[in-house]
Formats: sequence, structure tokens, C-alpha cells
Amino acid sequence: MPPLRSTGAGREAEEPRYAGEYRLEAPLGSGGMGVVHLARSASGLRLAVKVVHETYASDPEFRARFRQEVAAARRVSGAFTAPVVDADPDAARPWMATLYVPGPTLAEQVRRNGPLSPAELRRLTAGLAEALRDIHRAGVVHRDLKPGNVLLTDSGPKVIDFGISRPVDSDLRTETGKLIGSPPYMAPEQFQRPRQVGPAADVFALGSVLVHAATGRGPFDSDSPYIVAYQVVHDEPDLAGVPADLAPLVARCLAKDPAERPTPDEVMAALLPPSYEATAFIPAQRRTPEAPAADAVREGEAVRDTDTRA
Repeated sequence: MPPLRSTGAGREAEEPRYAGEYRLEAPLGSGGMGVVHLARSASGLRLAVKVVHETYASDPEFRARFRQEVAAARRVSGAFTAPVVDADPDAARPWMATLYVPGPTLAEQVRRNGPLSPAELRRLTAGLAEALRDIHRAGVVHRDLKPGNVLLTDSGPKVIDFGISRPVDSDLRTETGKLIGSPPYMAPEQFQRPRQVGPAADVFALGSVLVHAATGRGPFDSDSPYIVAYQVVHDEPDLAGVPADLAPLVARCLAKDPAERPTPDEVMAALLPPSYEATAFIPAQRRTPEAPAADAVREGEAVRDTDTRA
């Protein structure tokens, strides 16, 4: 497979035109660790290709983490994620290609259209619980579930960005004293015992994501990540605005003790009967008039690489 190539001078030379055999057509989003590009396979399949920033390509720790990201994403590829098509973590600029999934992130949807309706919120809860069950069954803990890492599609939510996920059987360890994640969506144990983080941390993040979806803010809000971290560990979550029928379940997800949180299966059981409306996340003005709403596909929405680190 040919190496990443770039042409031009100055800043343009820093961005490759190819990832392996895939020509990069347009940037879709940029994060702290890399840029996601729209690309196509030889058959015309649309792909989202994540290419790491050049500054991280020479960092052995980052390369180890990126290999782990690729391995984790491959383990969980399925109905609830963006399936991995190809990857080369050993390239001069490491990259990974996943199937392009059209649709806004939850963060974008809330920012543009406000909090979700109760029906949309139940659909999101069921979909994310089902996704976490699938991810955990594959032996992976995501560790960075947040609104920017949830894509809303006509077939339900998809969880993306396994950049700091960790297989349960992984020997790779985070450096002592280094916190990795997004503080408003991190579980207390991620601050206190980062080497002992398990699947229950993703359930805590689920609770925080649901509060954001229901209210437009998190259960622990502050401009300072240090204050947020203190609130996550010591304070009770602010659930004002969460629908009354979901608030007790969300509160259980946000329990300080991991053992007191429900499993994804228990979350789904608590929702019965869930909403299966396929158009739950598609605003009426975005539905195509010539096709049934359930078949409407949003074109042109960007897959975002919202990879952030504390």
C-alpha cells in the first residue's frame, strides 16, 4: 500500500492527498489528534478517513494508542458504529478509514435545534444503551462517550471515535498522573482510579449525554474543567429539565459508585416499550418530500472528529 503523499508548499504540504490508496476529497472535521477527510474506495464507497497530525506521528506513545484505537474500532464494527474498512497505523502519517455515515452529531443537533423531544430522547437512550451493550460485549470500554461522539442517523445513533477506548484485556496503560477524556462526561473513577475504569464508566457518560440531549447542558456545568471534575466526584447532578419518566433512570446512570449503575441491558429493560420511530432524529424540514420520512437520508452532513483531551 503506497505511503501518504502530499504536494504543494507551506501549510498545504502538511496535509496529505492520499491515505494509502484512498484519495482524500475534502475535510469533514478536525480534532486535537487528527483530521477526518471524505474519501472514496475504488468501487465508489464513501469513506471517512482519519489521518493523524504530523506532530503526533513520531510519538511512540501516540502510535501505540492509535494502534489500540484501530484494534478497538475493528472489534466493535457493526450496526452501532461506523465499520472499519481499512487502516495503516504504521504509515508515516497513521490513518484509519471507516464507512462514511451521514448525519449530524448529537452536539450539532442540540446546538442547531435545541434539546430533543421526549420521544427523541427515549429513542436516543435505547439506541445508545444498545450500542454500549454491543461495545462491551466486544470487550471494549469506550471511555469518551459524549455528544460529539454520537452520530444521529435515520437508523438510530452511532457511536464513533474510539481514540481513547481500551480493550478490557489490554496491557497498555495511561501514564501516571495523565487524565484522558472529556471532563463533563467522565465518571468519578476516571479522575480517581483511571487504571481501574470499566464498562460502568460508559454508563455514567451515557447519563451525562442524556442530560445534555434533554436540556442543552450537562449535569455538571462550569467553565473550568477543574470545577467540573470536583462536581463529578463530589456533587449531585443537576437533572432539572430531564423528563420525569426518565429522570430516575438517568440518576441511576450517574451514581458515584460504579456498582450502583445499571448495565446497558438494564437501561433497555427500564425503557420497555421503547420508541422505534425511524425518523426520530430527522427534523421535518429536512425530510425529502418525494420519499417516505423513514427513508430520508441527510446528505452533506459532516462526520466530525471531535477528539479532545483533558
